Amino acid sequence: MLDRKFLLAALVLIAAVFLCGCTSDGGNDTATATTAAPTDTGSAATPEFLKIATTTSLDNTGLLADLKDRFEEDHDVTLQIIAAGTGKALEYGERGDVDVLMVHDRAREDVFLDNGYGINRRVFAYNYFMIVGPESDPAGIAGMTPEDAFVTLIEQAQTNPDVVVVSRGDNSGTHAKEKAIWTSAGYDYDTEVAGSGEWYVEGGQGMGATLQMANELQAYTVSDSGTYLAYKGDIDLVPLVDEGDVLLNIYGAMMINPEQFSYVNSEMAKEWINFLITPEIQQVIADFGVEEYGQPLFFPALGNYEILGVTPEEAESPIP
Repeated sequence: MLDRKFLLAALVLIAAVFLCGCTSDGGNDTATATTAAPTDTGSAATPEFLKIATTTSLDNTGLLADLKDRFEEDHDVTLQIIAAGTGKALEYGERGDVDVLMVHDRAREDVFLDNGYGINRRVFAYNYFMIVGPESDPAGIAGMTPEDAFVTLIEQAQTNPDVVVVSRGDNSGTHAKEKAIWTSAGYDYDTEVAGSGEWYVEGGQGMGATLQMANELQAYTVSDSGTYLAYKGDIDLVPLVDEGDVLLNIYGAMMINPEQFSYVNSEMAKEWINFLITPEIQQVIADFGVEEYGQPLFFPALGNYEILGVTPEEAESPIP
């Protein structure tokens, strides 16, 4: 009898816990649904949140945190930042999980726009990619073009165990740029580079973590200049290849199309992008990092249209 009473009590306790768990989950689901629910377009209230999917380089350098604080001071909104590679950020946009994208892979951005997921793209900043590696430079690539450097790396890696390359390997904008350089150097990335040996390591991580991994392995990697400067004091890697048209790294911001996802915070998304291209914030971008690192981590798009290959309208025209 005692055992049966004990078993019954245990079952009652388990059922109570289960019911509490269901209620809690339901509460979370409700909160999520409330956050993602369509906004009342007739209301004058400012949206409470603005969800931004961004590249890890804008996040790792601290630039986005600086801009976030400035924007929130002047707007009744909380920015929710999701730092991911460009590929993952575009996936968030395709699902309508965010309101704004800040990415750096023009080819995929154009596809995203052409498919109707994004609108009102504006270029707001740029910097450059570089190939960094150990100061000893066991492959001897210093001063080469990016393409010649990649040819040398893959050739040297076949016989020199000290030659190791760490790739983002995460479908990010930086990873896309790396693959573009391999293609330009005459290699098929999928069949001749990825998975071709222990010399090539795909980290699957953000830019900061990739730099740290490459540093631990005393390996080569492709980095944007901003993130490299931000991590320079913590790693031993040095820039070895930093010249070449292919190394230009352009950052664009775009709204998620409300015709695809009616609940996105379109008005605040417009405010954010227009904020990024104001002369005041363009100067903030120009000055960011200069005091700490002796040089800017990013360059403003404003006035640099010839370098970027864009029209003034693509970089400074406010979204109406």
